[in-house]
Amino acid sequence: MLQNKLLFNQSSVRLEIFGLPDYSDNEHEDQISIISQWKLSIIDKPVIEGNIDHLRLIMEAFYSYTNFLVNNETALYESKLIDIKAENFFKHRILLKSSKPDVKPLIITIGNSVLTDIINCFDQLNSSAKIRKIKFYPLKNISKRNNFNFSNKSKISNLVLPPILSLCSLFLVSSSFMFFYNLEQDNENNISLNDQNISNSANTLGKLL
Repeated sequence: MLQNKLLFNQSSVRLEIFGLPDYSDNEHEDQISIISQWKLSIIDKPVIEGNIDHLRLIMEAFYSYTNFLVNNETALYESKLIDIKAENFFKHRILLKSSKPDVKPLIITIGNSVLTDIINCFDQLNSSAKIRKIKFYPLKNISKRNNFNFSNKSKISNLVLPPILSLCSLFLVSSSFMFFYNLEQDNENNISLNDQNISNSANTLGKLL
């Protein structure tokens, strides 16, 4: 029996779902209720694939991690299958662990745009009428060791803003002094010029007389 295949694409990411309809529930032949395999392809990265249990855990991991980022919480997710943590504000490190002892963990680094594309593909999957919804439960409690907290943005702002404000204040004060200095110079030049004009006029008048 041939399996059905559904594709969900978003820019740099493609999610493929393979499976069969539930004929006992009189589903249409192009439906997928029994997922047998899935593949997550990211440009220039190894393909991630597995069974329905792996997909559920992967989706749970990405949604939980993204939720932490959106709520400015600790950017770290850890589980038996996958770890995701932020390397900085722009890169995210994914560690995929195999249940087989001889298979080394797979490490992938992605940027914000790829992370958004992955979530978009999962959203397409969840909203598709051709596949049964996949239930998962995003975690609320996470480990806090060796983490990268996005609340550091406020700390960085506190460090960066004062020097910038000081420079701006210094610039404004300097500009004010320069303005008044130039204004005083202009007045002195005008007075000197007027004195010179008066002197020249007197000399000219003396010659005429």
